[in-house]
Amino acid sequence: MRVRRPAVLLSVAAILLLGAAFVVFVATRPARLADATTPVTAEAVPAATPDLPAVSSPAVGALFIEGAHYCTASVVHSQQGDVLLTAAHCIHDGEGGGYLTGVTFAPGYHDGVAPFGFWTVSDELVAPGWSESSDPDLDVGFATAHQAGAKASLESLVGANTLATGSDFEQAITLTGYPDDSEEPAVCQNTTSRQDTYQLKVDCAGFPTGTSGGPWVTGQDPKTKLGTVIGVIGGYEYGGDDPDTSYSSYFDTDVQALYRQTTARA
Repeated sequence: MRVRRPAVLLSVAAILLLGAAFVVFVATRPARLADATTPVTAEAVPAATPDLPAVSSPAVGALFIEGAHYCTASVVHSQQGDVLLTAAHCIHDGEGGGYLTGVTFAPGYHDGVAPFGFWTVSDELVAPGWSESSDPDLDVGFATAHQAGAKASLESLVGANTLATGSDFEQAITLTGYPDDSEEPAVCQNTTSRQDTYQLKVDCAGFPTGTSGGPWVTGQDPKTKLGTVIGVIGGYEYGGDDPDTSYSSYFDTDVQALYRQTTARA
């Protein structure tokens, strides 16, 4: 499990461990792999980049509740410029639960500094298969981010990765996530593989609790640190019980539908 909640939420998090689809899918489901899509559009380049660790992408940041970071999220391109991508279990408690409240996002967070400030997370959206049965194949969620008084969109400030679905299972990626015992992101590059019908796997050391929701990015530009996102840490075992191996739900038609619903109301 790759998510840490403040103590007040630990009892709810424990219930998640008992859980196991855009409609409710149970033990088996018909194939629903999306046709491979090109990214929605070219990523927006950050307007300005403050001092960040050399490995950091400004579009990736930490999710906070009550002053503590507990998960990871990233900005994905949208016309509105305010859409976040993370793991479903980072924003919704799954079967028998509801959406988390009081969540904020700090893009580019490092060393206790939020260089772009904190953004209020709202309009969270997960698939019915997650909210009703905690389906690990649908451990993907979207949300929007807003900042009081902001004169520019989040995406115009930090850039955004593009979203792709129906991609190959084997791809070279850059994986980023915020361990709960670190004030800097962990970053790793490796090649993904197929864990199961709707699950991706990658071996990357040093991704413990707190890294859930971290994006799996292909074709990352070495200058902007932006590319195409094909997964997030989540899915099987809530992203994996071993900090050196991570999992992701496969991005298919259900993820396409969630993204479209989010952008339609963002």
